[in-house]
Amino acid sequence: MPTTYKHHLTASAALVALVALAACGTEPGSGAGDGSTSVRPDVPLTGVHWSVDSVTADGRKTAAPAGAHVMIDAKGRATGSYGCNHFTAKASIEGDTVTLGDATATEMACGEPAQSFENTLKSALTGKLKATLADDRLTLTTPGGDTVQLSEQPPAQLTGTKWTVQSRTSGETVSSLPAGTEGKAHFVFGEDGSVRGNLGCNSFSASATTEGSTITFGRVSATRKLCPGPEMEVERALLKVMSGKATYTIEHRTLTLTAPDGTGVAANASGGATGATGGATPRSSTGTAS
Repeated sequence: MPTTYKHHLTASAALVALVALAACGTEPGSGAGDGSTSVRPDVPLTGVHWSVDSVTADGRKTAAPAGAHVMIDAKGRATGSYGCNHFTAKASIEGDTVTLGDATATEMACGEPAQSFENTLKSALTGKLKATLADDRLTLTTPGGDTVQLSEQPPAQLTGTKWTVQSRTSGETVSSLPAGTEGKAHFVFGEDGSVRGNLGCNSFSASATTEGSTITFGRVSATRKLCPGPEMEVERALLKVMSGKATYTIEHRTLTLTAPDGTGVAANASGGATGATGGATPRSSTGTAS
């Protein structure tokens, strides 16, 4: 579900915008006869990729899985991921109140604990929410007192980022990983033209040459452990996409690798950049980045 990012506000820019709007918001409102009504400024949330950190519901705080995020565009649309399934919903901001309509979401089967978290987050991100912005952190509070904690995250770059496989793709279809294999397959592209990580069972390394939106993988060298069927299923899918040439796209913090036959994998950026070759400095990706 591609998303077009119009602009990116840093935390400091967001706060400057909030102060400026607050100054403008002291003018009399048109609906008050005595001129005492103030217009509340909208909290500046649009155009920012908000990564979900945690959800607190019924007094219980649960950390979010990698990839859970929300973004609200200037056209009144919220898009994001509950941590497994992606969603789209209508959104409006009035003062410090964010209103999210019922969401339309993909229908991947999610294993536990991802499914439980998804249900909790989906419930919290519906209806009227009070928004509180402090530095680069956002808190959304439901009328019942449940909260969603989010933080602003910059786009991930191809090299130097740890990419953790989250799903398999086939054309426009996205399917979840087999239960019990989540978070195991991961890889890092190095500045030296290498890629290394774990295929879901075995550790591996290979060369990787990037040109435009295409990555050409060299021969994959891997350990030879025997693992349960589901882990080997993920491993085979990743080996297939790394057999020769694959196209790639980066949508903020999600990398999709696609083989010539249209099948592939999607991976989320995990944490900050980690140099694959002794702390190499990340560089901008040369594929399609949104």
